[in-house]
Amino acid sequence: MGARALERPERSSVTAAFERRRKLETWVARIRVGAVAFAVFQVALSSGYPDGYELWAWLTTAAFGAGAIVLFAVCRRDLDVRGLAVFGAVSLAFDFAAIATYVLIYNWEVGTPVRQLLVLPVIEAALRYGLVGPILVSLATAPVIVGFELLREDRFAGYELKPDFVTFQVGVQILTGLIVGWLVRSLSSEAELAEARAGEAEALRDQLGRRADLFDAANRCSRALASSLDLHEAFGEFIRELRGLVPFARCAIVLAEGGVARIMATAGEGAESVFPPGSEWPLEESVTAEVLGGRTVLQRDLTREPKTDVDQLLELGLLSRLAAPLLLGARAIGMLSLTRRERDAFSDDEIELVSLLGRLVATGVHNIRVYEAERHTVEELRRLSALRADFVSLVSHELRSPMSAVIGAAQTLQQRWRELTPDQRTSFLSLIADETSRLADLIGDVLDTSRMESGTFSYRFSDVDLGELVHETVALAELGQDEVRVRAEVRHPVPRVRGDRERLKQVLTNLIDNAVKYSPAGGCVDVTAYADNGAVRVDVRDDGPGIARDDQQLIFEKFGRVSVGGGAKPGTGLGLFIARSIAEAHGGSLHVRSAPQLGATFTLELPL
Repeated sequence: MGARALERPERSSVTAAFERRRKLETWVARIRVGAVAFAVFQVALSSGYPDGYELWAWLTTAAFGAGAIVLFAVCRRDLDVRGLAVFGAVSLAFDFAAIATYVLIYNWEVGTPVRQLLVLPVIEAALRYGLVGPILVSLATAPVIVGFELLREDRFAGYELKPDFVTFQVGVQILTGLIVGWLVRSLSSEAELAEARAGEAEALRDQLGRRADLFDAANRCSRALASSLDLHEAFGEFIRELRGLVPFARCAIVLAEGGVARIMATAGEGAESVFPPGSEWPLEESVTAEVLGGRTVLQRDLTREPKTDVDQLLELGLLSRLAAPLLLGARAIGMLSLTRRERDAFSDDEIELVSLLGRLVATGVHNIRVYEAERHTVEELRRLSALRADFVSLVSHELRSPMSAVIGAAQTLQQRWRELTPDQRTSFLSLIADETSRLADLIGDVLDTSRMESGTFSYRFSDVDLGELVHETVALAELGQDEVRVRAEVRHPVPRVRGDRERLKQVLTNLIDNAVKYSPAGGCVDVTAYADNGAVRVDVRDDGPGIARDDQQLIFEKFGRVSVGGGAKPGTGLGLFIARSIAEAHGGSLHVRSAPQLGATFTLELPL
């Protein structure tokens, strides 16, 4: 998907440039047809033609009219990129020839700025070719101007050709063409930038939509797993749901116990005859041994696999298998196996979805097996399942608002680019950048939570000056907004702590941003760092609406959100969960002291 997302903006940019060029040619063709009427009027209005000149004027006008009609008809055809380029060059040459002919014919009119007509093909070249075109066309007009001057010298006594007449005309044309060409190039660059941003936004929207679909699919399977406490009935529901999401010829749930791979549940081809539920297989002879390392294994062609557990699958005509680990925390307890009759039959999206489902299967197996002994744990997991469902709805809502803003701004830029002022364009582009950053932050929180659940959230420990880090984080918070004051106080000495500087900065940033978000305009957030009883503490205090005692534990849970101050603030409910997880990974803690209408104080405590 990533390669396709990168290719799409490029194709979109090429298409948009082609459309702009096609509209330009159509507009010039219409102006050319209108110019025919103007030429007829001027030729008819002029009088005192020398012998033969009037006939040449009408012949030129007739040729100009016929060419204009032909070019107008051709430009309405469905030309490709090469055809449109050839058409533009031919049109420019035709217009240059017609105007040059008119200039030479009307050399006899004294006081008429007829040779200034030569600036028209120069401007036309600037519209088509930017800076190079007008220079070349201006130089091409030099022989025409020389011929014009020679004709006048021959016609009028005392008139002589002066080089400065030629150089002045050519120079003015070059300057005019360069100005128009620069404007055209500048507008084209801005249009291409806006189109590229719109393409990136569209690709991001597609990616986020795909991610939301994955969460929705996982949620449906999760509900299927929770439909019954009986192992076979629960997995029967799960397999029926899974069949609608990822088609398979055979599905199996395998657990690793006591050095063997034991079949827990099967469905599809040979469900009751080949590796039926309850059967066992030596772990070292099964793909389960590889999956226990925590990675998803894709066997594209089972005929080339050395493991002996594929022999009976081959007898069923199954040729490819996808095996995802059943991860219970950071430990793999088995695998979810899907097989198909075709070789290399699983797509990247299916691999990602099955990998996600592997964790749900493991959780379901664990919950069912310990249900009678840990009923309260199962009830808690049901509540988390409901929160997960709310999270899907919440993420959909959080994505819809910034994506609507991005799409609206991008469409406005695309449709009304020439009508907008530079300040308005900059405002729209800033809106796109801000909303895209908001989307990136949302995705970052989701990915951090996923890594914490899978045990892949990494840390790099070193000696950290927490006082310096507090000053740095507060300075960034002050720079990012101006409605709430943020003050830092470091009570020296503050000993260094052992930790991951970037992760600790993430915690402080989250706490300060929360405090600013819930503080009233004109309020103040105080950040205080100090040493106390063998630990370093950082207090983040605000004067917001406060948090009720019953909600003070909920806000640190995954997806936990409460309504304060008359309503809920935008957010995913993941920030404080991530912050507390990081604090605990450092051997520390994160807690809150608060009461309604009295603000809140979050305290990060880290051991020395």
